[in-house]
Amino acid sequence: MPKSKVAILRTTPETVLEDYHRLMNLAGYQNVIQKDKDTALKINISWHFFFPASSTTPWQLDGVIRAMKRDGYSDELIHGCHNRTVVIDAHLGERENKQVQVTDHHGLRNVHLYEGEEWIHVREAVGDLADDFLVLNDVYKKGFMIPKRFIGENIIHLPTIKTHIFTTTTGAMKNAFGGLLNEKRHWTHPVIHETLVDLLMIQKKIHSGLFAVMDGTFAGDGPGPRCMAPYVKNVILASQDQVAIDAVAAKLMGFDPLSDLKFVRLAHEKGLGCGDISELEICGDGDELNKNWGFVGPFQKMTFASRMQHRIYWGWLKKPLEWTLKTVLAPWSYIASVTYHDLFWYPFHMKRVKQILSSTWGRLFANWEEKQLPKDDLGTPGWRDVGNKPLKLKRSAIKHMLRAFPLVGMAIREAPEYAASRRRKR
Repeated sequence: MPKSKVAILRTTPETVLEDYHRLMNLAGYQNVIQKDKDTALKINISWHFFFPASSTTPWQLDGVIRAMKRDGYSDELIHGCHNRTVVIDAHLGERENKQVQVTDHHGLRNVHLYEGEEWIHVREAVGDLADDFLVLNDVYKKGFMIPKRFIGENIIHLPTIKTHIFTTTTGAMKNAFGGLLNEKRHWTHPVIHETLVDLLMIQKKIHSGLFAVMDGTFAGDGPGPRCMAPYVKNVILASQDQVAIDAVAAKLMGFDPLSDLKFVRLAHEKGLGCGDISELEICGDGDELNKNWGFVGPFQKMTFASRMQHRIYWGWLKKPLEWTLKTVLAPWSYIASVTYHDLFWYPFHMKRVKQILSSTWGRLFANWEEKQLPKDDLGTPGWRDVGNKPLKLKRSAIKHMLRAFPLVGMAIREAPEYAASRRRKR
């Protein structure tokens, strides 16, 4: 049986587009992503405001699109793909992270799964495979819904290298979470590792091709996927094996994939992929794996919000509070999250990204709209000139709060507990 392969390359803005093309072909994406099938580029938005390492970068998305077009994939069969959550505004996020600028520039469809798309019961999609779920049958006694459009189409996940307060690290496997579980995803948080394994089983059943391209030009350490300390790391990864790419990313950060990441270990044991670094074929700049970034992970410097989440799902607050998250009282937690992260943490913690703002990647982001290449230019390797305008994230606290305050209303409006009630009334 051939080894799972993970490609890793060092990159710079000057060569990043060429590097993404080489990376994807080193990992053999054309062997699994069928050219006659629709391909969803599953964009990651972990914060609707731009924060380095938190969400899919514009050069990551642009690089994947240009690589596919260069290799003969029709742009009519490629689309951006978004999910929503009650605490993240996907439409604001795709603008702030300059993802919609890329899909619009290439003239691609941009699908928001919660807007007009049909969802079907999971057993209708996967049949008896549902009997093998580790936890989802217990979490959702009546089952759950998944997007009908996913059945028979390719998917390429576009995560970034970062840590996560629930799963230690987050990457390709976690990127399926929002797209496959339509509502009440927070019910799975106490069993999040097992949930990610169940979702990978579903993906391998329903998709015609499954691939991941991970950006590590920025990488995030700390209580992610939002309140992190970001670093410039200049690496990109790709693989057909969702377990393997998450394992390699974890190894780069300084973790032992099989002992530190339960979801990797469980998926490896079930034969859904390979989480053992020694059993992988590493191609490209494999010597990067000899480095240890020394990330401390999400648990040493937790925020107030992350400590409270851990206490609710696994600690002393579980009994008095967790039950409320399965009732119409649940929106209290969404409001609390938006208030803490958007109104407090973001405007008062921009000091930690000061160095990144003046990096070549920070300037490329700041000048992105001016620097986008013509959509049919498939030969330019990257950007020698990233522009001089520095990236500025710091707004006055008052201005930012005025801008963020409507997001509290969004958290209430999008609450599935209330949305379900509205649907019943119709």
